[in-house]
Amino acid sequence: MSLLNAAITGVQGWVPETVLSNQDLEKMVDTNDEWIRSRTGIIERRILKGKGKATSDMAVEAVDRLLKKTNTTKEEVELVIFATVTPDKVMPDTANTLCDKLGLVNAFGYDLKAACSGFIYAITTASQFIRTGMYKKVIVVGADKMSSIIDYQDRATCIIFGDGCGAVMLEPTEENVGFQDAVLKSDGSGRQFLYIKAGGSQNPTTEESARLREQYVFQDGRPVFKAAVKGMTSTIKELLQRNNLKKEDISWLIPHQANMRIINSVADMLDFPREKVTVNIHKYGNTTAGTIPLCLWEWENQFNKGDYIVLTAFGGGFTWGSVLIKWAYDNK
Repeated sequence: MSLLNAAITGVQGWVPETVLSNQDLEKMVDTNDEWIRSRTGIIERRILKGKGKATSDMAVEAVDRLLKKTNTTKEEVELVIFATVTPDKVMPDTANTLCDKLGLVNAFGYDLKAACSGFIYAITTASQFIRTGMYKKVIVVGADKMSSIIDYQDRATCIIFGDGCGAVMLEPTEENVGFQDAVLKSDGSGRQFLYIKAGGSQNPTTEESARLREQYVFQDGRPVFKAAVKGMTSTIKELLQRNNLKKEDISWLIPHQANMRIINSVADMLDFPREKVTVNIHKYGNTTAGTIPLCLWEWENQFNKGDYIVLTAFGGGFTWGSVLIKWAYDNK
């Protein structure tokens, strides 16, 4: 049996209404708007408010709109892969919670945890289910409620992260479009530079760990920055080389929205034109697994069928990689 191609047939995003601006953060920690903009490129980020509101609630909003947009019934969805590091609970999987909340009665789902690289790992995984003919309608979600694991007394991290969600529909096609290739990497030795100390089996949450604020994200920015630029740049080069493509063949570069200086450094090292690099970090900050699908959603109307698009990300762990897709439909 010949392999099918896995094509993105629809994208959708959703962000909370509440805005956390740089001016708001000036009242919370020792920082200022100019300092944040110059180091990160961020002006504001969105925060999910409301008692009991969780990552799955953002996904409900995005996926419900995605179903309507793609004229897909809830019964047709067969699989949901949910990339997140902020699940509603440690267990059960947030994917299954989402399926229950939306009534996706014929779908099974599971979470994929690869930090900021989660979405590209998930879409690569999902594409294999499509390519083999096992499933015909697969939804990939990238979402994080980062405000739930950020210490708003730590100016090194609280200025960076926000909440948001994006989702894509994958379907089979016999045309030469859709998922083309991926170069995915990981290096566990990087876990010392970006992690959450408490809450896992090694160091369960206790009153002492909470007092020490160990339930929040810790990041050592300098080694993360260096590894991110190197990792994303090298995997993009490898991806292009093994697919016999030049940078001129790429219509759009969609990088993880971690830091504007990282995005610019990657573009410069590739000598890739800035006008072809999608950027929305100034509006949403770093939404971790949500950044790439949110960019796909916001730039969808500028994509044309046959466009080569590169997705690239770097996340804690370390995890990183790049994905090559060929856009499957004309702009809407």
